[in-house]
Amino acid sequence: MEIINFLSSHADLKLDASFKDITTIKLGGPIKYLVSPFDMNRLKVIVSFLKEYAIPFKVVGRGSNLVCGSKTYEGCVILLEHINHYHFEDDNLIYVESGMVIPRLCNTLAKLGYSGLEFASGIPGNLGGLVYMNAGAYKKEMSDIVKEVLVLEDGEFRWLKKEECEFSYRHSIFHERRDVIILAAKLKLEKKPSDDIKELIADRLARRRATQPLDKPSCGSCFKNPDGDFAWRLIDGVGMRGYCYNGIEVSNKHPNFIVNTGHAKGEDFVATLNLVKAKVLDKYGINLREEVEIFNC
Repeated sequence: MEIINFLSSHADLKLDASFKDITTIKLGGPIKYLVSPFDMNRLKVIVSFLKEYAIPFKVVGRGSNLVCGSKTYEGCVILLEHINHYHFEDDNLIYVESGMVIPRLCNTLAKLGYSGLEFASGIPGNLGGLVYMNAGAYKKEMSDIVKEVLVLEDGEFRWLKKEECEFSYRHSIFHERRDVIILAAKLKLEKKPSDDIKELIADRLARRRATQPLDKPSCGSCFKNPDGDFAWRLIDGVGMRGYCYNGIEVSNKHPNFIVNTGHAKGEDFVATLNLVKAKVLDKYGINLREEVEIFNC
């Protein structure tokens, strides 16, 4: 009861939540504690409390890149949905907090005439998740516009310069430093006519709808593209397009998407993921690297 009272005094608390509720692929088991801290300072207090009581915890954004197992997570999942503010620091530099939903931010920036984030307009994540993954599309990625990142580390707030984040293809230093929580970032944008930005966003979204299975729960692209090739081509080449297993399907529309067609489990997703990897390795000698995160599985 002490834990429940403490958490509920600093955050919205749910005790009957599931990873199915907070991931875009709609997979995963029950969560013991699900909290949404009211602000950064409350987050800091909660993290300190959880560490003191040796309660495991995981920070989750929009869950758009996360696949979870069906067993109960006996810890605390932290959402940053209330940490979602933004403001301009000068004409072209914007401060954005981790919980800001990217499509919403893109539309806001388009109306204001700020360009630079259009490539991410169709990614159903939040700012923190995109920085963590150095997410990208259309030959652009977050490291092209990120200047600084605000983190919570060892109980303190600190700013990291872009160079300290060690961005690379779909990777950042935060993959290794899991104890560091991304709270906000400063993005460098440029002014352009609002109509031009809106037109580009509309074009990007139309291309996504035409080529990706957006009608089914998924976590987006499952594998990183190997050097000089495309993951979807390799998956297609081993005959896995359209493969189905226990409600999990390698998409007919885009084979680098593995979708949930029914009452699947995270374990079914992982089994399919591993089968795809094994077939590609056997035929092409290429070890595909996952873009998705597997957790509690």
